[in-house]
Amino acid sequence: MSDTLLLPDRRRPEPLWHQVEQAIRARIAQNLWPPGSQLPAEDKLCEMLGVSRITLRHAMRNLEASGVLRREHGRGTFVRNATLVAGARGLTSFTDEMALLGLSGGSRILDKACIPASPEAAAALAIEPGEPVARIRRLRLGDGLPIGVQDAHLRLDRAPGILEDELAGGSLYAHLRQRYGIVPFEATETYRVAAAATEEADLLGIPPGSPAFMVERITVDDRGPFEFTVSTMRGDRYEIRSTLRSTHP
Repeated sequence: MSDTLLLPDRRRPEPLWHQVEQAIRARIAQNLWPPGSQLPAEDKLCEMLGVSRITLRHAMRNLEASGVLRREHGRGTFVRNATLVAGARGLTSFTDEMALLGLSGGSRILDKACIPASPEAAAALAIEPGEPVARIRRLRLGDGLPIGVQDAHLRLDRAPGILEDELAGGSLYAHLRQRYGIVPFEATETYRVAAAATEEADLLGIPPGSPAFMVERITVDDRGPFEFTVSTMRGDRYEIRSTLRSTHP
């Protein structure tokens, strides 16, 4: 793609700030601005893209909020490495979350097994401890790079053939919807910081003991809980961002 095709055009119907976002994303995708690189200064970007500071700042705020860029006070703006930003969002699959960030999501199935439910899994799934559940262990990828290791525990009475199904690397939620009529309605997530265990660290390509997010999710549909998931997410590629609002007028 030639550089001129990456420039915003006021004759196009899309808002100018949106065109600026796409122009910056395109440069990143083409590795003109690779992960970790610093973007040109604001005045240089305005000149390069032919837009005002207000338009540029609108686009840059959106790209920062979506995890594409990071701003360091006193230093400038940098292209992030592949990072999943968790915050206020709808109930989506990992695959959909990656797509929202402009990344290609993927999974590699590491293991599928029928195991007795641990006390934690049993409580989450509203079953008795020791009752059989399906455990699907997957390596979650963003643009081909490891982001997390995920153990999904599923009620076998809700998805009786899940261990024999061909899951490949797509969305588990999409498969559950199409094969078993399970449509996620609500999920509760709990985050805590921990040191990555040796097995997970090896899969994620980080030293054992590296900081990681441990994420537990309980997902329900209109019939109740059907999934309990425990994930270990790379601390350098996964972050949590929340917007706080005052309750006072």
